[in-house]
Amino acid sequence: MMEIHYIVYPIFSLIAGALILLFPAILNYIVGIYLIVVGVLGLLGRVG
Repeated sequence: MMEIHYIVYPIFSLIAGALILLFPAILNYIVGIYLIVVGVLGLLGRVG
């Protein structure tokens, strides 16, 4: 499972960074989605 985190986070960061540069107004949504994803992955990592 750890190798998935090493692949997903950099890809997600690149996509989010590009979207922020192209569409600065969606920054709030990107940050919110990121926090939700990190929270869910953190909870699933602790439960499993």
